[in-house]
Amino acid sequence: MNWLKKLPGYQRTPYGFELRLLRQMPRVLLLGTLLPLLLSGLARLFYTQGTAAEVERHIQLFDFGMIGLAVLIWTAVVTVSFGCVIVWLMKGPAYVADGFDVSHSDQPKLD
Repeated sequence: MNWLKKLPGYQRTPYGFELRLLRQMPRVLLLGTLLPLLLSGLARLFYTQGTAAEVERHIQLFDFGMIGLAVLIWTAVVTVSFGCVIVWLMKGPAYVADGFDVSHSDQPKLD
């Protein structure tokens, strides 16, 4: 039995936006990680007003926000990448499915 029998006469759909988007995902992931890290470092340089406890509290709050932003970007990259891979696979060659005989196909069961 040939599991991967291609559908005769099928023409592949040319790749489009999904492949370009998939190729950009590593760059987006890197920039989405470095940007919050850079902003967190800049917050330590520029936020110096108030007592030491206030400065530490505000910087810690900002760091939590940047961690949340980085996790959001990672999640978005993974989600978009899954979508691109699914579309890329769907545009691939079509395969013929094996027939499956249903036992009640001649007389469907009515509820």
